[in-house]
Amino acid sequence: MRPGRLLLLLVILSSALGTSCAHAQQPLGFGPLSLAYQNPSTPTAPSTPSVQDGSPSESTSKLNTNPAKNGSTIDSPQPKTDSDPFGVQTKRILWIVPNFRSVSAATYLPPQTFKQKFWLATQESFDYSAFIYEGIIAGIAMASKSEPSFGQGAAGYGIYYAHVFADGTIENYMVEAIVPTLIKEDPRYYTLGHGGFVKRTAYSVSRVFITRTDAGNSSPNLSEFIGAGAAAGIGNLYYPPGNTWVKTYQRWISQMAQDAISNVAKEFWPDINRAVFHNKY
Repeated sequence: MRPGRLLLLLVILSSALGTSCAHAQQPLGFGPLSLAYQNPSTPTAPSTPSVQDGSPSESTSKLNTNPAKNGSTIDSPQPKTDSDPFGVQTKRILWIVPNFRSVSAATYLPPQTFKQKFWLATQESFDYSAFIYEGIIAGIAMASKSEPSFGQGAAGYGIYYAHVFADGTIENYMVEAIVPTLIKEDPRYYTLGHGGFVKRTAYSVSRVFITRTDAGNSSPNLSEFIGAGAAAGIGNLYYPPGNTWVKTYQRWISQMAQDAISNVAKEFWPDINRAVFHNKY
């Protein structure tokens, strides 16, 4: 088990909970967002005010030159443009957590090729933020002595770092590239971005078990189940010998649990970034 990663993601989630409660007191206003993400292939005809008598220019002139006769001025509501929309994902969370897998809310993307899925896993594994993130997790793992045989000090930290980095990298390629390509599933996380805290949390956790196919249909997330299991099995090649089945089972369940918590953090990260950091990250 790697409790360090769970701890870091739980810290992010706790911030999300506070942000969600704050937003519950006021409407979120997702209307403008839906306009911003309309399918570009569907043209939207501009609305034209209907005029019963006279030309539009004459009617407008009468309204502008005779406010007293009309009794009051007429306010024409304009569509509001939200320059700071909800549900917008960034490539990294706080510059130290890779977030290339997340898709902003109300965004629809074409299916990925194998090359694109492979590159996604590569970004998640070898971006500079991945090295920082895995370094933090390795430090927490060493402090908790999750593998006592690795030892302490600089040498022990190096061993922890190598194992943690290998775990994450192998799982990324299995879950995001190799298995999704074989069974034609979409490995990306599509942000819900609306609804209450419970609804969004349930949605994000469910993405470990339910995903999209390349055709856009819902499907059991075999990429996660098979990919995480394969990564856990491969780990037996470089972890110290012991009860192989128990160790494999623990790493398998740990990987899936971490991905579920990671999804929750990704779901609420846009809210945290907007409310707390004013989209600076």
